Amino acid sequence: MTQKRKFCSSANVYSQVPDGGWGWVVACAFFVVEALTYGVIKSFGIFFNDIRDSFKETNSRISWIISICVFVLTFTAPLSTILTNRFGHRPVVIVGGLLVGAGMIVASFSQTVVHMYITIGIICGLGFCLSFLPTVTILSLYFAKRRSLVTAVASTGECFAVFTSAPAITALKEKIGWRYSLFFVGVVQLNIIICGSLLRPIIIRSPITPKVSSAENRKEVQYMLENEKTHTSIDSIDSGVELTTSPKNVPSNANAEPEPKTDIEILVKSTDTKPSEKASLLDFSILKEKSFICYMLFGLFATLGFFAPPLYIIPLSISLGVDKDRSAFTLSAMAVAEIFGRISAGFVLDRKPIRKVYIELICVILLTVSLCAFPFASEFWGLMTCSAFFGFMLGTVAGTHLPLLAEDDIVGIEKMSSAAGVYVFIQSISGLAGPPLSGILVDSTYNYASAFYSCAAGMLVAAIFLAFVRPCKVGLCHSPLDETKSSDSQKSKTLQDTPEDFLEMDLGKHENKGNKKNEVV
Repeated sequence: MTQKRKFCSSANVYSQVPDGGWGWVVACAFFVVEALTYGVIKSFGIFFNDIRDSFKETNSRISWIISICVFVLTFTAPLSTILTNRFGHRPVVIVGGLLVGAGMIVASFSQTVVHMYITIGIICGLGFCLSFLPTVTILSLYFAKRRSLVTAVASTGECFAVFTSAPAITALKEKIGWRYSLFFVGVVQLNIIICGSLLRPIIIRSPITPKVSSAENRKEVQYMLENEKTHTSIDSIDSGVELTTSPKNVPSNANAEPEPKTDIEILVKSTDTKPSEKASLLDFSILKEKSFICYMLFGLFATLGFFAPPLYIIPLSISLGVDKDRSAFTLSAMAVAEIFGRISAGFVLDRKPIRKVYIELICVILLTVSLCAFPFASEFWGLMTCSAFFGFMLGTVAGTHLPLLAEDDIVGIEKMSSAAGVYVFIQSISGLAGPPLSGILVDSTYNYASAFYSCAAGMLVAAIFLAFVRPCKVGLCHSPLDETKSSDSQKSKTLQDTPEDFLEMDLGKHENKGNKKNEVV
């Protein structure tokens, strides 16, 4: 493996995926970005009761702040993919960090809940998307063998943020109030700009093979043509052997039909690409794959269970008579357990051979069980146990569901950038509807347990769609008509690849043989 680097801000050039190198710096940057994006979203429940009491609003209307934020975060994912493919990962993340910090700082001066819909919901939501998605995408390019483990460990940033911020911000609110505490969070989030500046572009170039001279090409062509009578016949078509005199096998015509690029070459822009050859900014061909459609539906319903429990765990604790100071520890326990869940899932998924989609399915089923356990908790330690169980299982799913797009069972590493944009975009629907739906159920039933039941129902449906991903990929869900069409197209392609002049030559030889036999008779 070779690496070329001219100066600090230049691109890293490798002959193969490094599985390290500057990738470790990118992993650290992703850790901080994860803490300042999803970590803040999950910790927003700390401000929930303060904002509700200050603006004298209902639970459902306050829930719309995070709902709009998550919706914008996921809805603008294709935009993030297009901007990343057009301008690169670094400038997009820097702009995202500026939007996140500015939106949160301005939100601390809000006078109505509508102001927070705009500042935190729209401005911060867009900044979260522009910061998070390009960072996790470029991290996947720096690692191959250890991708699952590195991504899982780096994604624990949000868990550390929730673990440390829950008691810290609670204590800070008592001294300076929730508005100045929110202002302080916005200032800290400006560090995303520094993390974005560390995202060096990566270029993978395959080693250049020496070209065969034109004289050798002519000799090889002459040799193949002289021996076509002894090495080829019309029967080779039926046997499935490719004809040696096919134009695509003649070295002199090799430039007429370029060979497909390798997996690594497709990941990045090559410097020898002609200006007229512009790569597609967003590949929608992934929508034709049934396995990816099932995985999108899995993400759509699984998102219902990602954000509502951390948002309602503190209000649920207070409703059961737990002190405000102790209720913050339930969120911390959830965060610590999520750290171990993410690391454990990354370690298991890096084991080979293993079918990662099925491991993910088992984790989703257990996550559904953990959501159903919350309504049965009646005191502090019961909530702590449920929070730890939920946090661990949430870590196994949340830390791996996005990197799994790079697996061949779904779309593969070549199409991960476009697949991530479309996949996160689909999650915007449930991200917008999930928390308000839980808030409406809480307002109508006067019981916070109903919010966890709705999340469990969504996670159960997600598990059903996840179970169909692998069967759709291997063709078990295809109809017989699709198989007939594919076989017919393969036969027609074989006939098209056969040179017409060679067929005429062989047919002529067979006719001459037949005429000689008739003359002898």
